[in-house]
Amino acid sequence: MKKIIKTLCLLLITLGSIHSVKAQSIAHKDSLNILVKTYYDLNLKVFQSDSTPLDVENIFNLFTKDFTYIHPKYGGLYIREVLYKGYLRNQKNGRYDGDITKIKIINRIVGLNSVVVSRRYITKKEGEGELKMTLFEFKEGKISKIFEYW
Repeated sequence: MKKIIKTLCLLLITLGSIHSVKAQSIAHKDSLNILVKTYYDLNLKVFQSDSTPLDVENIFNLFTKDFTYIHPKYGGLYIREVLYKGYLRNQKNGRYDGDITKIKIINRIVGLNSVVVSRRYITKKEGEGELKMTLFEFKEGKISKIFEYW
C-alpha cells in the first residue's frame, strides 16, 4: 500500500511539473507576441504625420542596449544609435506622412527567444502592400535583433 501511495505522489508531482513547464512556455510565447505587437503598434504611431520624438523613443524602449537592425536591401547592419537617428531624421523631414494606416500581421511563428512574422503594410495610396518577412530575436525580455527578409 505504501508503494502505491508513493507511486501516486510521484505521478502527481510529475504531472504538476509538466503542467507548470507548459504554462511557462505559453506565457513566454505570449510575452514575445505582445512585444512584437507593441513594436508594430508604436511604429504605426510614428508613421503618422503628427508623431513626435517621444513616439520614436517609445519604440527604442523595447530594445536592448546592444540592439541591431539588419536589412540587407537597405544598407545592411544598423546599430541602435544609427537607427534611432534615422527615425528622427525621417520624422523631421516629413517622411512619416500618415500614408501607412495599418500593419497587418498575416502569420507568426514563435520559437525559442524568437518570432518570425509575415506582414503587409496597408496604405492610403496603394491599399494592401506586398508580403514582408521579419525575424525578431529577444534577450532579457526585450528585442535584441530585427532581421528584415524583404
